Amino acid sequence: MLGPGGTQGFGSSPAEKKAAANAIEQHTEPNVRKAGDWAEEATDSAVKTFGAKDGTGWLTSGALKKVHSTWGDQVTTLLNRLKSEKQALRATNSLFTNNDLGVGATLRAPSVLDGY
Repeated sequence: MLGPGGTQGFGSSPAEKKAAANAIEQHTEPNVRKAGDWAEEATDSAVKTFGAKDGTGWLTSGALKKVHSTWGDQVTTLLNRLKSEKQALRATNSLFTNNDLGVGATLRAPSVLDGY
């Protein structure tokens, strides 16, 4: 990614990372949960509608149950991914700070004795 003036940019600022993590937490995660819940309610209703009333039911009911299970797994996977991305965004800044402090602690000023 190129930064301003065509220079190589490292990434976003800590403030931008924090804003992105907050957006995931405050908007994306709740909206994914809400969409998942809505789909669950609608699918449950459809499964009951096509379910066995006379002992056999429609084949659609069984297929919807399977799709419903897959959908639930996908929503859970997406929420877990969003959670890990959010944590990574929040941890990146402290990771770089800790690395900088660690490198700084290992450096020392040159000594006149280094030449001997």
